[in-house]
Amino acid sequence: MRKDVVLLVGGAQGSGLETTMQVLAPAYASLGYGVLANREYFSNIVGRHSYIHIRVSSSGEARPLYYPADFLGAMDAETVFTHWDDIGEGAFLLYDLGTARMRLQQIASMEPDLRSRLMQQYREAGIEPFTVEKVVEYLEREKRVRVIGLSFTALFDVLIKKHGLSRAQAQRFRSSILIGAIAGLTSLDREALDLGLQRRFGSRPKVLEINRDFIASVADEVEKEYGAQLKLEPAEPKSGEYVVASGNDVVAMGKVVGGVRYQAYYPITPASDESVLLEEFEGLKIDGESLGSIAILQTEDEIAAVSSVIGAALTGARASTATSGPGFSLMVEALGWAGKNDVPMVITYYQRGGPSTGLPTRGSQSDLLFSLFASHGEFPRIILSSGDHLEAFYDAIEAYNLAERFQMPVIHLLDKFLANMVASVPFPDWKAIKIDRGKTLFKAPTGPFKRFPRDQPLADRPVLGSGAITWYTGDENDEYGHIDEDPVNRLVMYERRWKKMEIADREIPEDFRVKYYGDEDAEVLLVGWGSVKIPALEAIERLREMGVNAAYLHLRMLSPLPKRRVSEVLSRFDADRVIAVEANYLGQASKIVTMETGFMFRKYILKWTGRPVYLHELVEGVLDIVRNGRDKVVLSYGK
Repeated sequence: MRKDVVLLVGGAQGSGLETTMQVLAPAYASLGYGVLANREYFSNIVGRHSYIHIRVSSSGEARPLYYPADFLGAMDAETVFTHWDDIGEGAFLLYDLGTARMRLQQIASMEPDLRSRLMQQYREAGIEPFTVEKVVEYLEREKRVRVIGLSFTALFDVLIKKHGLSRAQAQRFRSSILIGAIAGLTSLDREALDLGLQRRFGSRPKVLEINRDFIASVADEVEKEYGAQLKLEPAEPKSGEYVVASGNDVVAMGKVVGGVRYQAYYPITPASDESVLLEEFEGLKIDGESLGSIAILQTEDEIAAVSSVIGAALTGARASTATSGPGFSLMVEALGWAGKNDVPMVITYYQRGGPSTGLPTRGSQSDLLFSLFASHGEFPRIILSSGDHLEAFYDAIEAYNLAERFQMPVIHLLDKFLANMVASVPFPDWKAIKIDRGKTLFKAPTGPFKRFPRDQPLADRPVLGSGAITWYTGDENDEYGHIDEDPVNRLVMYERRWKKMEIADREIPEDFRVKYYGDEDAEVLLVGWGSVKIPALEAIERLREMGVNAAYLHLRMLSPLPKRRVSEVLSRFDADRVIAVEANYLGQASKIVTMETGFMFRKYILKWTGRPVYLHELVEGVLDIVRNGRDKVVLSYGK
């Protein structure tokens, strides 16, 4: 039995791959296994190559993804061609015998660059002609890959005969073949599998019945023929309940718990999923009792979205928007208006590959500096970045607290990797959740109100409709909010706004803003942010087993950066043993650290392919720097 199993399933976008993840992830999680699954897909609706990369761990924790995979399930020929080298020695390959004669040159949806690289690799490996069966033969011969060749057509024929389906209808159950094979090889408990099926198809009894029957037949056949070769050890005991959710999902859940009452958005990948989920909870009910409602508004563009959020925040509603790079670009002018007027709004910003449209369905950590400096002029803003699903949940709540407490915009940064990854997430500690409305006043004395008193950076904030009369303008203003371009007033008001940042830096605990993982006497320090945390925590475990005592410094808040704590940690390490790990070209977080602390980074591990940082390549990158003295390692693994 195994402690972990890594699964890779691929096929055409829209062919049911996501169903595979939606069934398997809750099934394994219900047995106590830790699950982490990532979806990689092209920016088209249907047809281009897509795949799901899943790690199931008996540790009970969602562990980071790595290669090679133990199992490759191919819905089509393109998957075999593309991922032929992503599986390890002795791994399992399931493919459709009907695709055996397919040639690489026939795969119209494949990008020319990849096809050229594959041709070169196949020639070097002696795989000619470039057919699926030749690739399969090579894997069997050279890598001892165990091949499960199934006739999808024959399986569909049985399905057609048994359930009276048309051929087109039968082919919609393609993902069930992969699910069945995985269930058989891992000897997945059938009740758990049924839970996953119920969760996915519970509202469609007929579809549920066919899936249940089809998957069971494939699972039985595969287990009988090949045995439960990928069977996992029983999951380690763990306490409490878990939820299976994506990063988008947990942020939406956090917003509901945090008291969101207004969210506006314009659809954009990968942010939209969050707002779509929120729409399901517009009417808040517990045990049938209504708790209120959330207004979710899809606006005509991002300018309208963020502007309406400002209006909602001024009325006292907890208000937010969710967007990605191009959408945030359109929000920048309004961001400045909010910053100038002490508006406590939240922007949840999902980073994807830029510039411009760039890689719209791929991930990145390249918008940090843009978030920090976006807009004209200077004004304070809080930038919070989550490292995993549980952090994302808490941060979604804390973003509202910070915005209202310090009366400034909060940008909650996530990367697409975290947004789209599905994980088994422990239930949060409800006792740790607090709601802080700051100095928000819902009832105030009637009449003109000094909303911006010179001697109070954090003044009482009467909301619109509270009775107080307040003024807001884009121009510089006096204490009441009226336009005032007097140089002395300008000096005072400008400093007043920035003093809020000084207060935030003083009052937000540093142990919330940055966290150190590892031995205090570690010799190597990795410094990262966002979803880098996921592979970094296991990387330091593996490095320790290899004789490299490494630690990880996780930057959760980039503005205000906890510079005293960061400086203290950095001062304990030789500069040649401090490595910035980021999914961008510039090492953007390291530049902020340098700007705030003066520490100069010399070593970098960077990745900007649009694919996640994988555990195995991060470990190799650290070893390359530590043992070979390299200054910079560029990671590139992933299709």
